[in-house]
Amino acid sequence: MAGDSTFRSQTVRRYLEGRGLSLDSKALSQFLAARLKDLTPPEAMVGRTETARRLAQAVREGESVVVFGDYDCDGMTSAAILTDALRKLGAKRVTPLVASRFSGGYGLSGPALERVLRAEPTLVVTCDCGSSDHAALRQLQERGIDAVVIDHHLVPAEPLPVLAFLNPHRPECGFPYKGLASCGLSLSVVAALRNELGKELDVRQWLDLVAIGTIADVAPLEGDNRALTRAGLELLAEAKRPGLRALFEVMGLTRGERLRASDVSFRLAPRLNAPGRLGPADIVLELLLSENAEQARGLAAEVERLCIVRREEQDRMWKEALAEAEKAPPGALVLGREGWNHGIVGIVAGRLAEERSAPTIVIGFEQGIGRGSARGPAGFPLFDAIAECSDCLVRFGGHQAAAGLELEISKLERFSDAFRQACARRTDFVPLEKVPTLELDPRDTARDVLFDLSLLEPCGEKNPRPELCVEALVRSSRVVKGDHLKLELRLPSGEDVAGFGPNLGSKVPEPQSKVKVVFDVREDRYRGGDAIELLVRKLSPS
Repeated sequence: MAGDSTFRSQTVRRYLEGRGLSLDSKALSQFLAARLKDLTPPEAMVGRTETARRLAQAVREGESVVVFGDYDCDGMTSAAILTDALRKLGAKRVTPLVASRFSGGYGLSGPALERVLRAEPTLVVTCDCGSSDHAALRQLQERGIDAVVIDHHLVPAEPLPVLAFLNPHRPECGFPYKGLASCGLSLSVVAALRNELGKELDVRQWLDLVAIGTIADVAPLEGDNRALTRAGLELLAEAKRPGLRALFEVMGLTRGERLRASDVSFRLAPRLNAPGRLGPADIVLELLLSENAEQARGLAAEVERLCIVRREEQDRMWKEALAEAEKAPPGALVLGREGWNHGIVGIVAGRLAEERSAPTIVIGFEQGIGRGSARGPAGFPLFDAIAECSDCLVRFGGHQAAAGLELEISKLERFSDAFRQACARRTDFVPLEKVPTLELDPRDTARDVLFDLSLLEPCGEKNPRPELCVEALVRSSRVVKGDHLKLELRLPSGEDVAGFGPNLGSKVPEPQSKVKVVFDVREDRYRGGDAIELLVRKLSPS
């Protein structure tokens, strides 16, 4: 049982009680422990047994298997897990492929199907896609090629023409935990395949990839996912996989250093996603599967180069989009321009939606056809608003938090007007607070709060890491390179602590003044040792 002695700070105790987690409850104890042995039994997962049996047959008979993943982290880690496991279990002909934003787009498109068929498979497994690819899957069926779909997205009304469809959201699926991303489902399939073949294989070796895919896909970090990602982050920190070890080197991450979910979200995942935002994503799958240290270093260097290119392209698009947004009236926003990279529009849309607190769509056009991404404030029914304007679109898809669409440039103005009106009609929309803000208890030190927050990791969707706020005394302040702010602050507890405010150089406060600070507390990796600092999000005079 968790008790009061588990936590050092009043701040985090209050936060947990506000979430309904009593400090001496069994629920809190289980939440903190999050053990792999407590994972939900998978036997009721529809499609799992059929998938394992068909894969086992392919291994035994030396068949040609294509593993096809989506171009995001969940799809690529899923494909890497299945490919690596199949090879380790004796499969001789496994071809891993990744979808391309620039050649066919999401899922098993026409161009993607052509690539799959060139490998001459007898079995195709899709990862993190396939649920809406009836036409391509039907073509496989007509050619006598078996297909299995492993996905966690929207379940189609029309049955899929496949041998097995593994998705916990299927109405007939009795597996009670619905939060697994495709990488978690793929790991479960590997465990079933191992048992089907009667071989010994430690499936925990792929938990690092499960952690990456789950966190990057913003899957809920509770229940089974909490146990998987917690163990996965510990394995990821060891960087045993040559590709990840090489990537850690170019990122400046130290092996063995404790990792938070935010390290995946803001440092690792953007790098793995970068190649697919600019062109083919295959290099990432090659990196994840690499077993040669020298080859891995070359691949990691190229991934890092592409990440820098992506960042430069993103900065250019952001400035252009921001300039247009500033001229637009308040409310929902639709921006489109010839030449904007449709692999990056989602990032720009997300930043604009957050800054304006309004539904935002950013579209990149090429030869009159635009592909865009939509983002909105937490809780806004984005998909429903887009669906009202579907007569303006070539196609669209997604969910309430994020969606994609395609349209002709001649329809842009009409669609923009219709979308703004559809959003304006949703007057009952109540914004959700994604990240709670806690007042730092005056008795608490930042160090104790950091200790307590580390017990809650991994934090993310459904388990947010709270922001903190406090009135502090400025001991010193200065602007450093990049228009960032360095601070020394005295907290109400009497503790002196360093602070760093990215892009807050214009708000440098006077020494001995009092300021209200919204912040997160973290280990100071620059100074090392047991040093800590406040990551300042907002700063205002007190």
